This record gives sequence, C-alpha cells and structure tokens, in this order.
Amino acid sequence: MSEENGLIAAFVLDGKGGARELDWEGVAAWTPGDGVLWVHLSRAAEQAQNWVREHSGFDQFGAGMLLEEDSRPRVTAHDGALFVNLRGVNLNPGENPEDMVALRMCIESRRVVTSRTRKLMAVQEVRDNLAQGLGPKDAGEILVDLAAGLVERMGPIVSDLDDKVSDLEDKLIDTGLSEVRAVLGSLRRQAIALRRYLAPQRDVMARLQTERTSLLEETERYHCREIADRVTRYVEDLDAVRERAAVIQEEVQSQLSDRLNANMYLLSVVASIFLPLGFITGLFGINVGGMPGVDSDSAFTVVTVSLVVLVLIQIWVFRKKKII
Repeated sequence: MSEENGLIAAFVLDGKGGARELDWEGVAAWTPGDGVLWVHLSRAAEQAQNWVREHSGFDQFGAGMLLEEDSRPRVTAHDGALFVNLRGVNLNPGENPEDMVALRMCIESRRVVTSRTRKLMAVQEVRDNLAQGLGPKDAGEILVDLAAGLVERMGPIVSDLDDKVSDLEDKLIDTGLSEVRAVLGSLRRQAIALRRYLAPQRDVMARLQTERTSLLEETERYHCREIADRVTRYVEDLDAVRERAAVIQEEVQSQLSDRLNANMYLLSVVASIFLPLGFITGLFGINVGGMPGVDSDSAFTVVTVSLVVLVLIQIWVFRKKKII
C-alpha cells in the first residue's frame, strides 16, 4: 500500500494467524461477517482523515482520538470500543529514539483502526507475522501484539542508556571531566524524555488488564499485565539512570569546585609573596630627593639580594605554617 492515499495497510483476519490484504475498495465493502478488520492509517494523509471522520462510523470523540495532533499514552472506553494511545521509540534512520512515535488505536469486537505519522517497526512486525500465518487471531490480540512490539523495542534503548552511564562513571575516574561533561547533559535529557511517556504507558497497560470490557480475553489481560511489568522495569531503570547521572553531575561539580578553589589558593599564595616585593620596589621607585643608594653603584645589587632573601623567608614561613 502507499501512504499517499492514507491507507498503509488493511487486513481481514482469518482467525488462524493469517490475513487477507485489502485496499480502500475492500475496506469499504467489508462487513463484520467477513472477519476481524484491521485498518492501519497514515494520520497525516488527508484521505485517511476524511475516511475516519466521514466513513468510519466514529463519532466526533472517536475520530478525535485517532487524529488528534499530540497525546500522552492513555486508554478510554467509549461507545463499546477501547481507544488506546501508546508510544514507541523512534527507530527511523536519522531520528532520535527518545522522540517517541504515537500509535493511536480503536479496538472494537470486529474491527481495529490504528493511525500513526511515522513508521513503527512494531506494526511492520505484526504485518509480517500475518503474512506468514503467525499473526493475531482477533482484535484483542492485535492490541496485545502491537503493545508488546512497542515495549520490546524499548529494552535495547534503555539498556544502552544504562551502559552509557557506566561508561561515564569510568571516564570520570580515568580521563577526567572533559568527556563526561560533553555527554552527561544529552544523556539526562534522553532519560527524562523516555520516562515522560513510559510512565503513563505503564498505567495504560495496567488499566487494560482490569478494564471492564468484553473485547479482551483472559489470556490477553494476562499479556497486558506482563507488558505492564516490563514497562515498570524500564521506568525503574530510567529512574536509576537519572539518579546515577545526577550523582555524576554532583561529582563533576565537586571536582570543578575543587579545581577552582585550588587555583584561587595558588593565586592567593603568589599574590602574598609578591605583595611586599611590589611595595618595596614601588617605594624605591618614587622620584623624590633623599632616596638611599641613589649615588651608590652597589645599591641595585643590595636591593635585589634583599628581595630574594625576603622571598626565601616568606616561602620558609609558608612551609612552616603548611600554607604551601
């Protein structure tokens, strides 16, 4: 199918794991007696928007749930259907994984309608499984398979963040602050962005297992609970990443403060040594009569030696008082 006309894919499930693919004409001719229909739309396409608003049978609320611009993960029961919004990591080339892609779903007993703006690998996997006869057999299984596919692809991203934090901890010990400071800010932003959508997604999956609806079988509710547990672990891992990153940030600030204090201390010692020298040389540099040694050829040598002796005495005093 082409995304230009808004229909990414449409299938009629055969109830055995396989499906028959349809075009727009097939979708329009479908009846509930033909089997469970799954329509997957490109939300940005005008034809898809027109179909949802005018030909899908959804009321204004249902059409809005499928087409709204932005939405956090949530689940809403309305008019005998479940409207579910989920998020998946963005694995498209050149994109940031934390820029998560929204997948909107309407689950009815004999029809499932999904919409998205950017490609999701989880959807493609379900399509491939249907082509091989290993796909979902009913509407509830479509929901479960899509949700499981979205969550499955979050695992490597969260693990990668955890590995990066470990690398930062090692670099902080081995190479110092320069490499750590360059990466730390980006790492924390990624963890915060991912958690922003994973936490409500966990609540969505937890609610699905207790939702009062006949659309989900007991086994599908069990799978929803398993998915909720996995999302909970990912949220906990992201919380750990944020906490470890905060500890690294505190250590970086502490080391920077220590360096600054050491530099200021060194400057203070140098200033303390040269302050009396500057006073003496300034005193001898005034142009008034009566300055001692003006007519003596050895006066400059005497003053220079005296200044060196004064510096040595200062250094000795500083060392004795453990200032340096």
